[in-house]
Amino acid sequence: MMNEKINKYVWISFAVAALLLAYAGLNYADAYSKSIQPSSFRSFSVNADGKAVAVPDVAQFSFSVFTQGGKTIATIVKDNTDKMNQAIAYVKQSGVDDKDVKTEQYSLTPRYQYSTCPRDGGVCPPATIVGYEVRQTVQVKVRNFEKVGDILAGVVQNGANEVSGLQFTLDDPTSVQDEARTEAIAKAKVKALAVAKAGGFTLGRLLSISEGYAPRPYYADTMMKSVGFGGAEAAAPTIAPGSQETSVSVTLQYEIK
Repeated sequence: MMNEKINKYVWISFAVAALLLAYAGLNYADAYSKSIQPSSFRSFSVNADGKAVAVPDVAQFSFSVFTQGGKTIATIVKDNTDKMNQAIAYVKQSGVDDKDVKTEQYSLTPRYQYSTCPRDGGVCPPATIVGYEVRQTVQVKVRNFEKVGDILAGVVQNGANEVSGLQFTLDDPTSVQDEARTEAIAKAKVKALAVAKAGGFTLGRLLSISEGYAPRPYYADTMMKSVGFGGAEAAAPTIAPGSQETSVSVTLQYEIK
């Protein structure tokens, strides 16, 4: 009789221990699941934008030498190279560092002449190569804004026949990005507290944060119109860098308590 009671108590103990172990396992699995899948929480997201304004410290533009010629490739390439080298030399003599002069493109392509196809449905004669054209494009960064206008005009006088893409930007936008980000996060936190108060719940943990960055360089394409590309006497344009606005957008996801 005593043995039966002992056995009964032993089995009851085993059952209770098994239930406690199972409960603990379920709690652990739920906590682990939530730790690796924040979306399993009741949560909500808010977003906000922050902006900061800074004065650009770099003027950037591209210039090209475009050359057309006959079938003698060596002659066309030499003509194009001589003009580009002269323009680059002028840029460097004007105080632009080597690291701020970069070749963006170089291409050599044939020019074709196409014949009229016979109207009676005959075979169209193949296109024939009548010459070649070379285009070389270089990007320049100018850090002394007082020289930008003169350099724009000077590259034209020294062989370039295309100038485009003048814009003003920041060489290192980190500090202005940080300023915009700080403002965006502060606004998002205020918005999150307002949403929680209006919804009648308590703000929980911050589950995630993401951001997007949108610099807005100041373009000055209209100023390029004052450069006379058609002749050797290219007028130096007036350059006004203005200011640049940087915008950072953040999204904060919070747990709802």
